[in-house]
Parts: sequence; structure tokens; C-alpha cells
Amino acid sequence: MQKNTKKKVQVFASTALALGVFGSSFAAPIAEAAPGKDAAVSNRGIEVQLLGVNDWHGQIDVVRTVAGKQAGGAEYLAAYLKQREATNKNTLLIHSGDMTGGSSPASALLQDEPTVEIMNELGFDIGTLGNHEFDRGVDELKRLLDGGYHETTGDFEGANFPYVAANVVYKDSGKNLLPAYNIQKVNGMKIGFIGVVTKDIKDVVIASALENIEVTDSKTAVDKAVAELKAQGVESIVVLAHAPATSSTDGTNPSGESVDLANTINDEVDIILGAHNHAYSDAIVDNKLVVQGYSYGTAFTDIDLVIDPKTKDIVKKSAEVVTTFHDGIEPDAEVKAMVDGYKAAVAPLIEREVGTSTEAITKTSDDSGESALGNLIADSQRTAMNTDFAFMNPGGIRADLNAGPITWGELYTIQPFGNILVSATYTGQQIKDVLEQQFRADNKQTVLQVSGLTYTYSKEAPIGSKITNLEDADGNTIALDKEYTVTVNNFLSTGGDGFSKLIGGKDPVVGPVDLDALEAYIADLDAPVSAPATNRISVQ
Repeated sequence: MQKNTKKKVQVFASTALALGVFGSSFAAPIAEAAPGKDAAVSNRGIEVQLLGVNDWHGQIDVVRTVAGKQAGGAEYLAAYLKQREATNKNTLLIHSGDMTGGSSPASALLQDEPTVEIMNELGFDIGTLGNHEFDRGVDELKRLLDGGYHETTGDFEGANFPYVAANVVYKDSGKNLLPAYNIQKVNGMKIGFIGVVTKDIKDVVIASALENIEVTDSKTAVDKAVAELKAQGVESIVVLAHAPATSSTDGTNPSGESVDLANTINDEVDIILGAHNHAYSDAIVDNKLVVQGYSYGTAFTDIDLVIDPKTKDIVKKSAEVVTTFHDGIEPDAEVKAMVDGYKAAVAPLIEREVGTSTEAITKTSDDSGESALGNLIADSQRTAMNTDFAFMNPGGIRADLNAGPITWGELYTIQPFGNILVSATYTGQQIKDVLEQQFRADNKQTVLQVSGLTYTYSKEAPIGSKITNLEDADGNTIALDKEYTVTVNNFLSTGGDGFSKLIGGKDPVVGPVDLDALEAYIADLDAPVSAPATNRISVQ
């Protein structure tokens, strides 16, 4: 059973902090009430603040560089949220999914309980599911939310705030996995929160994790929830959408699934907090405010509302995306102590050195979609399974490899999902078909990282006919009627990322965990690791 009690930590923002540097932020134009709604803001208009986080991915102890400065880390995100919360007593903390999954070892090795505990400590009020909440399956998802026992960590209390998901149902019964919506009261005003998950979830979650789960049409689910909220007298409505949204910093050029949703759903919805593509969004779309604050705790969204106490409707709304720069703010001491405790618990494992690197090896792709780190990982997988070729999905590579000593924890942060390697036999034609699936009619593309082969693709060629010059590492043309062995992970082997042509390879062989293969590959090298050349994929 989900808990509705909140454990708020003491707010400790001084006047100097409250008025100080918040970090860089951008704000789109303010939206007034839609035609047909009461646009008059009374003198008693109630100001409400929503602080939104998306795609944290359990990066509780990870600091990143943004615009040349350090940002992120749980203690800094906490300091910013507390600072902003201190400016308005009518504040709700909200999130739009992927708060766990793909996490750093300090959270992941403890079953992501640390991330949930930090959210509890900060007093989050409402959240929804992202695709990564399903990484360990539905039973573990429910344990993190509702509490329960795990053999690694023991008893866990779960999240002490509600989660909502209107379009996630059980296949056999059609019943919702979680409540479709939740009503929060702020200074007597009701705000309805509806949760939805991206329509692409089947492409990005391993099939076994979604057994007996169906993700239904977002618009239909939202409109149904809106009708039920309206029947209960709720006029202020927010959608927590784990679905992409992007805009320019001036609010122009909005795009993405959340933007499409804004254009089609019931106009009673006021705000959509997007997620999933780790981007910036702060735009007005069909009089709905569509916002998203990057990812990994390096930013958050501050949404300011005015609710008319007579009509109970939001009559004014604006937002800014705030970067959690370390400059100008002190880290939160309580959360820092929590993070230090989690790090100490896993330190013996994560600090073990497995090799060294002569240089930083990054997951940043070149114009073709190839990256040096992707090549290194693909090479390790082909070596582990002794196959002709290997394919690696770039979305499974979560961080760069730094120069200097390589620790096990660093490798875990790069490949945190624990995927199993699988080899199988495919014809040259099937291999070409797989590579053709990288390019899709909706202009989305997922360029696989490859080992043991080279090829060229044409941007201008039609879908299904882009791949040419397909050769093995020795320069021999890959014959379409000849059979070859290929290594992939179990996510790809079951059609993940839309690669359905990988399903059903002949003579499958199960191998080690991908992380173990990478560790072994690095350990077996006679010299420090260097970045592989990015010369396997050419683009015309």
C-alpha cells in the first residue's frame, strides 16, 4: 500500500541564500488563462510553486560538467530544492520518472533504495514511472514504491509519496498497475496530477520486464483521468509525462511526444512535465506549459502558478529551468551525510582497480554515430563470445571512461544494467537488415556500436537501402548468403530499441554479464587502454 505521509526535512535556507545565485536559468513567456476560463486573477490569488525533477537515474554521487562548471550530485540538488521551497510555503516536489535505473553504484548496488530514501527525505509529493523504473521487473518496481524485503538489503519502507500512471495496465485484467491520478491540496486548492509513460517503452525496456504489462494510448488515458478529476471539482491539472519534450530557450520550436500530447489532450490540462530525452523544454503549447529540466540532477524546473480561489483554476503559469551549479551555494549537509554513508557501504567493491587508461574515452558520437567508448565495449563483447561481429546499443552506455586508474565502480557506472551477452548465427542479409533498422521513417535513428565489421551508410538513400560497403575487419565483403556469428546483449536480442531483426538468431549461446566482459577485456590487455579509432562507420 502506498503511503501518503511526508517526511519533510528542516528547511535551512538563509535570507542570503534565498536571494542569492540560483545558477543559470531560462524562462519562457508567461501564459495567461485560456479563452473561456476566468482570466481574472483576484487579489487573493494563491501562488503555488512546483519543483520538478526528471531522469535523475540514481546519480546521487555523480557530478557532471555543464558549461565548464560542476553541477549535480544529490547534496547540491537538495540544497537548490530546499532553497526554492523556502521562498513559497505552497510548494510541491514532483517528478516525471526515471528517477531510478541506470544508476551509479552507490544507489544501484543497494537496489536503488538510496535514491528513494533521498526523495523521501526531501519530501517529494508525487511522481510517475519512467521506462527505467521497470529495469528489474514489476515486482521490484512495486517493492521500491510500496516497501518490502530484498535479500541484498533486507526490509525497505518504500516511497512515502504516491506514484501515478494512467496508461500502464495489466494485460490479463486491464486494471491499472498504479492509480491513474492523485489529488494534492495546496492551501485549500486541489491540483490533480496524472501520470503517463512514453509510447516507446517496449523499444527501450527488456521484454521480460514488461511481462503482463501493457502501455495504452496516452491521450485516451489522460482524457479519461481529466473527466474523473473534473467530476470531483478539480480545475487545476498537471500531467507528469515520461515522454520527450524539447524547445528553444525562448520557448520557440517545441517538439516531442509531450508536445504532441499537449496539442491533442483535453484543454483542461494546464501543465505537462516531460522527460525521457534529457532535454530542455519551457514552452507554451496549446495554452499548456510544457517543461523539462535536462537530466541526472544537473537541473530542475521551477514552475510558478497562480490559482484563482473562486474558480479553482490556474490562471497564470510560468517556469524556469535551473542548473544546479556548485558555485554560490553550500551542499545540503543532511543529504551529503546520506550519500557518504551509501558510498562507504559499497566502497570495497567500487574502488577496486581493474586497469588504467591513457586518455579519456568518451561515449560522444561523431557524425556517423560511432564513439570510441562504444567501439571499446563492442570489442570486449566480441572477444568474450569469440564471434565474428558484435553490436552494442548506445543507450546502454551511460558515462565516459576517465583517464588514469580504472575502477570497477567506474565500469559499473558506464554499464549499469547487468545485461547478459548472447551470441547467435545470422546470414549476411540478416546482418544488413539489422543495420538498416537503425534508420526509421520518423527520422529517429539508433546507430549501433560495432566490432569486427565496417560499412557506409547514405543519409539521402531511402529507408531500407542505406547500407553499402559492408565488410569484415579484414576488408572482405560480407556475403549476404553466408552465415556469421554475432554477439549482442539480451536487450537487443529480444528486439530492444526496435531491432526486431535480431530476434530469432540460430544456435543462441548465453555468455557473461556485459560488465564482466568489459572488466575481463581491460584486465587482459598488456598495456593501458587507449581509445579505439572511430573508423568503422562512414557516412555519405
